[in-house]
Formats: sequence, structure tokens, C-alpha cells
Amino acid sequence: MSFLTDKKTLLVGALSLFGGVTVSIFANQQSNEVPFFTQSANSVQITANAGYSSLKKSYIVQGGTKSTLVSEIENVGASILREFPIIGAVSAMLTDEQVDLLAANNLRVTQDREVRVMSSGFDTSNDLGSLLSTSELKKDIINTHITTQTEANRLHDMGIKGQGVTVAVLDSGTLKGGLIGRGLRTDSWGYRKDWPKYDATRSTMYYGLNDDRHGHGTHVSNIIGSSLKDEDGNFNGMAPDAYLLSVKAFDENGNGSYSDVLDGLNWIYQNHQSFGIRVLNLSLGAKVQSNYWHDPINQAVMRLWDAGIVVVTSAGNSGGDNATITVPGNVPYIITVGAATDSYSPYSYGDDRLTTFSSKGPTHEGFVKPELVAFGGHIEMKMDRSLLGQKQWFSSLAGEDYYGESGTSQAAAVVTGIVALMLDDNPWLTPDDVKCRLMASASPINNPATNERYSPFTQGSGLVNAYDATTSNATNCANQGLNIQADIAGIQHFKGPTVVDSNGELMIDFGNGNIIPEGSVWGGGTELEGSVWGGGTELEGSVWGGGTELEGSVWGGGTMLEGSVWGGGTVLEGSVWGGGTELEGSVWGGGTDLEGSVWGGGTDLEGSVWGGAGTSLESVELGMNTDLNGEG
Repeated sequence: MSFLTDKKTLLVGALSLFGGVTVSIFANQQSNEVPFFTQSANSVQITANAGYSSLKKSYIVQGGTKSTLVSEIENVGASILREFPIIGAVSAMLTDEQVDLLAANNLRVTQDREVRVMSSGFDTSNDLGSLLSTSELKKDIINTHITTQTEANRLHDMGIKGQGVTVAVLDSGTLKGGLIGRGLRTDSWGYRKDWPKYDATRSTMYYGLNDDRHGHGTHVSNIIGSSLKDEDGNFNGMAPDAYLLSVKAFDENGNGSYSDVLDGLNWIYQNHQSFGIRVLNLSLGAKVQSNYWHDPINQAVMRLWDAGIVVVTSAGNSGGDNATITVPGNVPYIITVGAATDSYSPYSYGDDRLTTFSSKGPTHEGFVKPELVAFGGHIEMKMDRSLLGQKQWFSSLAGEDYYGESGTSQAAAVVTGIVALMLDDNPWLTPDDVKCRLMASASPINNPATNERYSPFTQGSGLVNAYDATTSNATNCANQGLNIQADIAGIQHFKGPTVVDSNGELMIDFGNGNIIPEGSVWGGGTELEGSVWGGGTELEGSVWGGGTELEGSVWGGGTMLEGSVWGGGTVLEGSVWGGGTELEGSVWGGGTDLEGSVWGGGTDLEGSVWGGAGTSLESVELGMNTDLNGEG
């Protein structure tokens, strides 16, 4: 079955489908018989006589005050490991039985899952050596092209280089030592520009130069802010004078966990004013397992955006199919970036194209993603490979100690650097202002193979331009129809403008009778980006994970799904705890580190978009043999 599933089998992406369990949903009716998101990994509802696994796994628990969570977790015989006040959550090692006991007490329990950096490897589809003359090989400082391609060099010439802007990079760490690392620790004038680092895997702030054993964080940081210059006098990095603050959350293999990422996001939230953090780069991704507002990482990211931090993230490297945007790129508010390539001809723009690995929208709530694209193919940056662990980097034929990587990670880093330039030029811009100007100034690109415009679900509003974004005066053209504070509080959640026509084609509905097809321009004006999901009564969940995937389909026509409310209607989705005296982002007791669990099941989240006007979802029964998922 294709991504656009048969509209006869309609179910909103807010539900998990469980084989062998029949779930009935009636509008305006609450049910206490079968709580949602509380099924075990084998999708069978657990009874008192069922056997439980004694194997403990890491979970994130939400749904009350800290004292309530401590009491509930201790009552089931477990103990808290970490606290995440940014979303009112804690983590604990739990058995299946303990998970179900907590869920029965109206707590949301989310499995601590894997998060990955979003680089897909070096693009070797063309032989770089064949494109270079012998005289061009092995130069010490090469032209990385990216600042010229984006016209960031024009801003540099105007003195706009990211001064006074702190960019936090949550990644695998950085290598700033020695001559090779000087571009990350000093600005264009030779002054120090690096802050102390934070290690979210150990909940420790420290001073140190070289802590990256994977290389991804160093590569991404160089794209954002390297102050090295090429032989033409252009900077390697987009914002060479921006302060760089490294938050380490990934190991030597590029693996991290929800708890590590949450610890880092919590620390950034608690310290953003002290360090002047205005921009956050998240070149990472995790598999979507729930609606955007239920995901703990997404909840934290929304908190950061609401606090005035511009969050830029990668779209994902799944490529090919629609609805493959990763967490946290599926958050409607933030800036999600896909990847383009110059096809190894940096100044011949006619062959620029979208990479095959760049993930596509829409999100499962119908939002158009990514917002825009940037060059993310074969980006080369200078690094000290001798300090890296097992990561295999491809040495460039063009420059000494330069290493290339491709991914939406690299594309996101390009945009992050541009945001630093924008805030240097105008520090009063809000995150919504920044997003608006980036989208309004981007240029849609065509597929060179067909000369047809790429879908907005592939390229968003188009290819980013640093100069045009910084000099733009566009306003009120991003996140229209959304309310992030209501979203964080759990009062309202939102759907996007994507619909499906009678032929199963994706369309964008402006809500005023104007519907545009995939090949049209998106993001240049005052498009309707969000509208409220059904009356404010949301389907609140509890446990999700352990291999149980969120299945989705198409539902629309303004129909609201009213499901069961957890916790007696009282939902703590992102409130700040206490009086500011909480343990913030640290390991709670014993120094025990969480071990990130891997994704279970391997089943993809099947795509959902809004559509099918007039469809009613007042009574839907899901039986054992019901097939509602597509091939994604």
C-alpha cells in the first residue's frame, strides 16, 4: 500500500494501532476501558495474569510534580536517575510491569530511544579528483565554496560575521586544539570565541579542547563558524565571529539517547541567558513515534523556541518517500532544513538538485516540511582526524586535513550560520521573524533532470540565501495560525495545511478556497501554516514505544477526534517545576548514566496528512486484521 493509504481506512496519527486489541472511539465520549498508548511491545493488552519481562529499560516519565513522580516511581520499586525540568520529566530504569503500573496511575511513560547524527557519508558519485587539476591538489586552505554560494561572503565584507551571537551545537563534541582547531576557538581577529563545554552524557560542564571522538560535531561546528580563510580570502564558516558553545550528547559512533539529548536541551534552557544563546543547531534525528506534541525532545525544543532561541534542525536522511521527516524536524514551529547539492559544479547553478537522501514532508499532522533547503552534499571542512575514534572520514583530494561529509546535518549547519549573521545584523529579530525571512527570501529550484519544480514537501520554500535573508524585511509570514504557548501547555495542538485530492495527490490548502499543487511556490507570503485540532480536546497518551509504532492515515474535513483524557484532564506537558531550585540537568544520585535503548520493531511511522473533506470519525473500530498503515 502506498503512503497515501485508502481513505476508507481512516485514523488520525494520534493513535497507535495494536493488533489483537479492539479500540472504539466516540466523539465527545471518554473511555476508561482501554487507555491509549499503554500497550506492551508485542501489542497485546497486558492483564494481571500475563507474564512480564524482568529486563529493565530506560524510560522518561511525565505527568505530575516532581514529588509525585518521585513517590510514584519509588512505589513501584524503581528510582529516578535524571531530572528534566524543561518538560517536567524524570528518567528511570523500569521493567514492563513497572511501566504498566505507572501508566495505570495516569503517568506518561516514554521509552528512552536512540537518536542519531544526520550525516549520510561522503558523496562519491562523482570522482572529485577528475574535476581538479594537479596544481589544485593538496592545498593547505581550500575554497569550501559554501560562503560564496550562499552569498554570506557579501555580508562578511560588510562586517556582518556573527559578532555577539552565541550558537549552541548539541552534537558529538568539538576538536578545537592545535593549529587545525584554531578556526573554532578564535574569531576573525584572533580573539577567543569559545565557551566552556557541557557534556550531557555525564551532566557536567567543563573546560577542554578535544572531546569529539566521532567528528560530526566538529564538522558541523566548522560549517557554522570556522574563522579559517581560503586562498581567495573567504571564510570557511558561515559566521566566523559567532561564539560557539558545544554540548556533547553523542558517542564515537554518532549514537545518543533521548535522555542524553534532553539533558543537553535542559541545560541550554537553564543557561541560555547566562551565555547569550540565541541559536541552537540540532543536526540530529530520531524516528517519529508519536504526534509532535507528545515527543519529549519536541516538547523541550518548543520550550526553547518560546524562550527566544532559534532552533535549526536537519530534515533527516531517509530520502525517497514522503513523511520521512525525523524528530525534532516534525515540530511545526522550528526551522527544518533539507539538503541540496551543487553536483560538483559550485558556480554552475543549472545542475543544482535535491539530494537523494534528504527526507521529505509532510509531517503526520499535515505540516509542510522542510521549510527550506541548503547545500549539504560533499561539504569539506578542516579537522584533525588523528583525534577521532573509529569514525571513517574521507580525506579531500583538494586540501590538507580537509574532510568531506554529506547530510541534512551539514545543510542545517549552513542555515544555523546564516541565522547567526541575521541576528548580528538585527539582534531584535524573534525566532518567528528569522523563520519568516529565511523562507521569504529562499529561491525555489527545479529538478535538472525534468526541469520541473521540486515539491514544497521536498524543498520547502527553496534554496537559502544568506544575503537575501539578512537584508529581508518580511514579517508575519511564519507560524501563522499557531500558538506555541497553548501547545506547550496542552491546551491546543495544531494541524497543517496539507490535504489529499481525489486522485491521492498531496495539496496545500490555504483555508480560503485556494488550493495549490505540489509544484507551486510555498513560504513566500502569508500562508496558513496551522489551525487548531478539534475543539481543544486532545487525545492524551501514556506509554508509547517498545516497538509499538504510531500508525497513521488520512483524516480531515475539520473532523475532530475526541479521545480519552489522561490524568483527570490535568496535563503537565511542559511546565517549569518549583521555585527555581531544582536539580537541573544533572544525574540524580549515584552518578549512574542512562543507557540509551535502540528503536524497537523496525516498523516505520506511516504517513498521515489531512484531507478527505466530509469524512466523519465519530466511531472507528480497529480490529486485529485492520490494515491502516501504508508503505511510507
